[in-house]
Amino acid sequence: MKEIKIEKNDAGQRLDRFLAKAVPLLPASLAQKYIRIKRIKRNGARAERDTRLVEGDTLQLYINDEFFDKPREDNAYLTVATPKLNIVYEDDNIILVDKRPGLAVHPHDGAEYGRTLIDHIQAYLYQKREWSPRGENSFTPALCNRIDRNTGGIVIAAKTAEALRVMNQKIKDREMDKRYLAIVEGTPKPREGQLKGYIFKDAKKNRVFVTDTPQSGAKTAQTNYKVLASASGLSLVECELITGRTHQIRAHFSHAGHPLLGDGKYGKLDKRYDRTYQALYSYKLTFAFTTDAGALENLNGKTFQVKGVDFVDEYFPDAAKRIFP
Repeated sequence: MKEIKIEKNDAGQRLDRFLAKAVPLLPASLAQKYIRIKRIKRNGARAERDTRLVEGDTLQLYINDEFFDKPREDNAYLTVATPKLNIVYEDDNIILVDKRPGLAVHPHDGAEYGRTLIDHIQAYLYQKREWSPRGENSFTPALCNRIDRNTGGIVIAAKTAEALRVMNQKIKDREMDKRYLAIVEGTPKPREGQLKGYIFKDAKKNRVFVTDTPQSGAKTAQTNYKVLASASGLSLVECELITGRTHQIRAHFSHAGHPLLGDGKYGKLDKRYDRTYQALYSYKLTFAFTTDAGALENLNGKTFQVKGVDFVDEYFPDAAKRIFP
């Protein structure tokens, strides 16, 4: 419990508005709940959220110590009152989440604190009491893979230090099969094949470039693909990442003359279609461990898939029924 003495400059404010300033990590909805259930009191008695504070009042706050910290990147999860997660799978070690397009995975992707995927995952585990930052020396639930802000799909988060270590190594050793769905302009030929090239990144422009021949600083890139359906000048393709370079699928198909629908960075926004972000989704994940996976061994051989993808439903409804029965 912590007490706050109301001074002259604090007087006259509503209780809820004062709390928003004095305890900025405490979400407004949670503050209202705590006022209602008397975990926040005024002078030892129940108060209302619109109670006007008077100089000399004392507030008693029966809330976790974490909320009294200063707002930082590492405690932004506290501002999430109601985590919004589409959970594909969860056990004691990992959680697979279907990230929606438009949601950043980390704050440094340009999103505000408290509004990223990792914030919602940490808030979810904190509120379930599966993770207590005060009781940990160093570990914090973390993401094992990333997906671009405007790409949707399965993201892996580790709930334990061992899971994070093992999963990161499995990703590095390519002991998993990740499949993407994309809509591209035109129809790639052949309908099933490989895109190979060399990718180098221009950090200043935040984009990559593909060449057919080796270049200084460029890394090899390979994308396997299969056309699942074609109609109205568009094709639905399934992609398998053999290498995992930045923006690989988007840049590869653009270089091949088949930019992704809605990709303004590597293609163009077609006015015939109401899309402002690329039609790309990491829809299926298979764990294919070839070495010991410790606590994650139970995942070996298992496949996880999202329930549906909006652009597949919209542009290729018949294919959607086959992919997502």
